[in-house]
Amino acid sequence: MKPYPRALIAVHWLTAVLVVAAFTLGPGGAEQRVYSSAKDFDRQVHEVLGLSVLALTVVRLAWWRLASRGAPPSAPRWMNLASRLVQLILYLLLVAVPLTAVAGAWLEGHPLTLGILGNVAPPIAKDHALGATVAKIHTLLGDTILWVAGLHAAAALLHHFALRDDVLLAMLPRRRGGAAR
Repeated sequence: MKPYPRALIAVHWLTAVLVVAAFTLGPGGAEQRVYSSAKDFDRQVHEVLGLSVLALTVVRLAWWRLASRGAPPSAPRWMNLASRLVQLILYLLLVAVPLTAVAGAWLEGHPLTLGILGNVAPPIAKDHALGATVAKIHTLLGDTILWVAGLHAAAALLHHFALRDDVLLAMLPRRRGGAAR
């Protein structure tokens, strides 16, 4: 299998790290806890990480749309279909998780943190009940993305150790000589 371009590999792994970091730093819990002064820093970092994930995902989707995808690896048809389905679900989650966070915050009347760039006040009317529901969906989707990403990682390890193909190696960073680490 042909290795992916270095920049795409970097975006892939950076996205993975940011998702795990955002999940880990997410204050979680009730609105009063999430927006408490004690959790302010964690929430702000969580929001910036989540928006960074969204930005990287938009870049990846544009790249995916514009670049040639190449042939799928030599594998049974069901395996290639399962791979495409998991990739689709991951992309949907990588977009839906940050968007539900933004919508939930704004509907609850909270600004969105852009880090050193400041905050964005809610541009939509406050609907606290709907915001709380959207925030719960955000939490559920955030948990789901980790499970699906875990499945994705497990499949890559299966390809590498059991099927002994190059699927995992194609997405690993390469040394200057071109060999995977």
